[in-house]
Amino acid sequence: MSVQVVAAKMAEVEIKDVPGVGKEVPSGGSPAVTPSPEDKTPAKTIKNEPLPQHEVGSSPATTTTPAPEPFSVKAEDPSCPGGFLSPTNPGKMPQASVLKQRPEPQQQNGGGGGGGGGEAFVNRDGTVAEAPRMKKIQFADQKQEFNKRPTKIGRRSLSRSISQSSTDSYSSDSSDDETSPRDKQQKNSKGNGDFCIKNIKQSDFGRREIEIAEQEMPALMALRKRAQGEKPLAGAKVVGCTHITAQTAVLMETLSALGAQCRWAACNIYSTQNEVAAALAEGGFSVFAWKGESEDDFWWCIDRCVNLEGWQPNMILDDGGDLTHWIYKKYPNMFKKIKGIVEESVTGVHRLYQLSKAGKLCVPAMNVNDSVTKQKFDNLYCCRESILDGLKRTTDVMFGGKQVVVCGYGEVGKGCCAALKAMGSIVYVTEIDPICALQACMDGFRMVKLSEVIRQVDIVITCTGNKNVVVRDYLDRMKNGCIVCNMGHSNTEIDVASLRTPELTWERVRSQVDHVIWPDGKRIVLLAEGRLLNLSCSTVPTFVLSITATTQALALIELYNAPEGRYKQDVYLLPKKMDEYVASLHLPTFDAHLTELTDEQAKYLGLNKNGPFKPNYYRY
Repeated sequence: MSVQVVAAKMAEVEIKDVPGVGKEVPSGGSPAVTPSPEDKTPAKTIKNEPLPQHEVGSSPATTTTPAPEPFSVKAEDPSCPGGFLSPTNPGKMPQASVLKQRPEPQQQNGGGGGGGGGEAFVNRDGTVAEAPRMKKIQFADQKQEFNKRPTKIGRRSLSRSISQSSTDSYSSDSSDDETSPRDKQQKNSKGNGDFCIKNIKQSDFGRREIEIAEQEMPALMALRKRAQGEKPLAGAKVVGCTHITAQTAVLMETLSALGAQCRWAACNIYSTQNEVAAALAEGGFSVFAWKGESEDDFWWCIDRCVNLEGWQPNMILDDGGDLTHWIYKKYPNMFKKIKGIVEESVTGVHRLYQLSKAGKLCVPAMNVNDSVTKQKFDNLYCCRESILDGLKRTTDVMFGGKQVVVCGYGEVGKGCCAALKAMGSIVYVTEIDPICALQACMDGFRMVKLSEVIRQVDIVITCTGNKNVVVRDYLDRMKNGCIVCNMGHSNTEIDVASLRTPELTWERVRSQVDHVIWPDGKRIVLLAEGRLLNLSCSTVPTFVLSITATTQALALIELYNAPEGRYKQDVYLLPKKMDEYVASLHLPTFDAHLTELTDEQAKYLGLNKNGPFKPNYYRY
């Protein structure tokens, strides 16, 4: 193949093999370009004369072009074995270094140009020039340009890609400052400093998170639009203790739009989204929370929420009962002035029923956890999706074929089992309730005692709301590499305290993932130190939380505006009519159309045409 052919092919933006070009040109010599066997075109020679007279062998297709530096291509150059596309390697693209201008230590031909040589390239018109003049292909220069790009970027993109790392996507801590927020003095842009968060500078990112969440919370936004003119919570002073996420922020801003004043702390030391807390603080909310609080920080934040001179809360929105317990124990006079409590977790509801049974509950409380909209949607459908998300992000585990034991077959357990079964896992269930146990059996799960399978299972998941479900004896008998996690609200289900002994070694693998290593080398994988997996290690579906948040908002409105005497000092379920209203607000999202009863049908069933459609004892 000749130089003319190469020039012609360059016009088609193709790079062809030039066999023979690769031998070093001696000073004053003119090596022949040896044609390949299949190339019948007579070979041309490329002469290399001392500067300034460089010539290309005479041919009608070539012209003499002055070049400032000699042309040299080494056959031994490993970056170009056998030419650009050799017969022995027809599919190999040219290496970047072939077209890269690089200085030679010494020129053999004594050419000028400062003693530096470069590689030559054939232009479209057939002339020979230096590679740096080539405009079309510059692999090496492009690579260098790529390497110049900044490598240190913020942990979050503007769209909040969920996967900054498998575990930190929900933590959003882009600050490397390890100083405790309690030791910082921060103010928002308006000069207000009544908050304690990780970093107020993250507020812009948090605002974007909240705006995204608003799009998936149609009922709450509809409630805000319908009721903000009436201000049904005007005068309400709500103190809250929940997971501080983008979804909670939408709830807080809705309560504020309805007239309430809010002060908030986190109910879980790992679930706070720092950028969301920053956005709330920037918006004027008194928020006391950050991801990774210590136990002391946790109670300090709750106390800062409650104990403000001249501010008396009259409504409590709790998740887990810690806020209610703190006010009841530390500020009994304040507790007596509370007008109502709204509790959304099984743990918190259990505490309220204990107070009521002991005659110590002096305010009415609403049990949101056992409302239909919370049980069937937040507990079941939410956990059915978030259990897989949390496990994948923290452990990258393959579910197919894994043996998993789920402790508890309530709504949370049902959701977890359904998800794991669909992924091909072998699922066992433990239960104390014969009705739930029968449901598990009818759903195709084997009902066992934990002691029967603890040695063989790969994953242990607790979701009972109880304490000491997985004790040290079970932890000792687990197989090497067993994953242990909790989907219940409280951190009491797994006996984590028993693992903090001198003979066991704790090794932090990644955020919220610890290896606990036994003396013989066996290790278990403990997630979130036994705390709530999905909100500590991942996220939960926003749409489902819209249902729960709307229920909480309506419960607050109901208790705050109820006439005296409607609710006594006891625990109440959400009225059925309110449950149905929450559900109806979400149906337009699915373009769902309800069938309406005729007068005759309503009379036959003994129902009001507008509901409620089921009695309180009905089990959905």
